Amino acid sequence: MVDESTDQRFVQELAPDLALLAAVGVTKNITRAAELVGLPQPTASRRLAALGRHLGASLTAPDGRGIRLTRAGELLADAAERALLSLEVGARQAREEIHPDRGHVVLGFLHLLGRSLVPSLLAGFRRANPQVRFSLVQGSRQDVLDRLGTGEIDLALVAPLPADPVFASATLTHEELRLSVPTAHPLAGRSQVHAGELVDEPFVTLEPGYGLRQITDELCAAAGFSPSIAFEGQESDTVRGLVAAGLGVALLPRFEPGPPAGVAEVPLEPPVTRTIGLVWSAGSELTPAVRAFRAHVLDHA
Repeated sequence: MVDESTDQRFVQELAPDLALLAAVGVTKNITRAAELVGLPQPTASRRLAALGRHLGASLTAPDGRGIRLTRAGELLADAAERALLSLEVGARQAREEIHPDRGHVVLGFLHLLGRSLVPSLLAGFRRANPQVRFSLVQGSRQDVLDRLGTGEIDLALVAPLPADPVFASATLTHEELRLSVPTAHPLAGRSQVHAGELVDEPFVTLEPGYGLRQITDELCAAAGFSPSIAFEGQESDTVRGLVAAGLGVALLPRFEPGPPAGVAEVPLEPPVTRTIGLVWSAGSELTPAVRAFRAHVLDHA
């Protein structure tokens, strides 16, 4: 039978050195880890050895000139990172509850939304809340949602919206998607194109995990085929550049004020749109600043 009091005592020993253990997991070097947490190297070594004795197994092992975590050490370091993140979020919430007008909002969003939507939302909010600080995190849809789920991000602007019940969301707008083709392509002069006509076309797409890739795959699947992927990227501008070079076709939002050189945009029939919305963790307690920015975004949807 597991002795719960033993586990509780071990946690009490571990708690002061969470940051040290997590730093060792990242740096794989006891000297650099000690510097990160502000400890002398001998002190850091003694603390790690003491933790290992309390656990009954070594947490580190030599690895060339550095060290590596043992399997037991990796498990504890992962738990330490999660605990530190939770403590950081809690401390921030406590501070901002006292000073809500000086809060901090971590906003995640897709690269494409950084062109106009995000700047316009931030500009309007900052006029009324000049002391609120923002950290902006760009990435794929999946990356942004993963970070939202762990608490690294407060709010996210993504498309399409997630169906996972751990998230709450609100629709902001619907954006038309068009087929981008090289200007010399036979489809470039068409008034519309059906997805089934693209069965033999090479596609240039974003990587798996991006919302546009999900929509592309679903559109082709509905037409009865899997897209032939010629190139995958992480930026829509790169995808457009590859289309302009004649390397494939792509499903992308309309480019404003008009398609770039070498690219023609053809409407799809039936039309294809993506839903852009604001997402937050359904069970989390949002700070005053985050709640204020969420309200601003929803008011201006």
